[in-house]
Amino acid sequence: MSGLDETKARVVAAVEALADELEGLSLQIHANPELCFKEEKAHGWLTEFLEKRGLRVERGVGGLPTAFRATIPGSGAGPRIAILAEYDALPGIGHACGHNVIATAGTGAGAALAVALGTLPFAGEIQVIGTPAEEGGAGKVRLMEAGVFRDVDAAMMIHGRGGTRVWRPSLGIIKVKAEFFGTAAHASSWPWRGVNALNAVIQLFVALDAMRQHVRPDARLHGIIVKGGEQPNIIPEYTRADFYLRALDRDYCGELLRRFQAAAEGAATATGCRVAVTAEPTVHEPLKPNATMARLFEANLERIGFPEDPEDAEAGYGSTDCGNVSQALPTIHPYIRISPDGVPGHSRAFAEWARSPMARAGMVAGAKALALTALDLLASPQALQEAKADFIKGG
Repeated sequence: MSGLDETKARVVAAVEALADELEGLSLQIHANPELCFKEEKAHGWLTEFLEKRGLRVERGVGGLPTAFRATIPGSGAGPRIAILAEYDALPGIGHACGHNVIATAGTGAGAALAVALGTLPFAGEIQVIGTPAEEGGAGKVRLMEAGVFRDVDAAMMIHGRGGTRVWRPSLGIIKVKAEFFGTAAHASSWPWRGVNALNAVIQLFVALDAMRQHVRPDARLHGIIVKGGEQPNIIPEYTRADFYLRALDRDYCGELLRRFQAAAEGAATATGCRVAVTAEPTVHEPLKPNATMARLFEANLERIGFPEDPEDAEAGYGSTDCGNVSQALPTIHPYIRISPDGVPGHSRAFAEWARSPMARAGMVAGAKALALTALDLLASPQALQEAKADFIKGG
């Protein structure tokens, strides 16, 4: 057995020794769902866990109170490899995206490296970066803008789903709101004096439904009515709807925004309203692939007996602010099975699976594969250079 193989075996054993505590931490986070930028409990539990295992923990990095960075030092100066953790929940349905598993897999990888090795036997360091607010807040983008990723050479994380896949694309997102302004009036005695802003927002949904036939198959346009009026006997004078416009490339996201603007203006014209369309300045970028890092991760999954599953041809793609990280430096975002096939993310069923024995198995496998892949990149300067070359050429 080579020196690297022996090191990996020690790390795998350390993850297994920590598995019960990691599962307990995952269940604790699952039972206490916290929304974006408000993950105080999860932040406290995760940082305490890492600090007790000997990592140097910095809290509130990048100006975000619930972000953190925990470091395992190496034998000297060298590359920095980041393992990312997410821990925010969804409104109303809790951890229906399985971020409790993401958090504990990333934390478990870092803790196992520290417990097994103390100081890494290679130059450089491995960081666990706690990244708040993936669900709606683009926390990783905020951290990038604050310089948290400036000196990171490569990054990685896992995400739970109904099947293990080392690579799946993600869609870019432009988040946009449409506000319609009409005129209030009594809906029974003076309806002709009113201008109905609810009619306008309904017309916008109808226009977008018609548009779907004429956009690319990968594109997604979906939204909710945030404000539909006050009560039935008042002609609604103000309505608002929020939408996500998604596509596999940023340019087509921009085309969807142009067409969305036209549809909103048409709905306003048809109903006599005024419209204001506002797009968020932060665009979620699609994931950029990295073949070298993906091969390393896949080999480590094989090593621990947790291989890839066949692709689910029915399943579409989601989005992640990790896409923005992948556009800035070599990054991978593999998926780990934590539920049976066909269980959709962002569902109550998936939230239940995120606290199941299958979720524990996926979390443990994810922690092992993340730790081993980070070691590979530090142990082999050539592998890291190949990952950087893949990034430059686009995958």
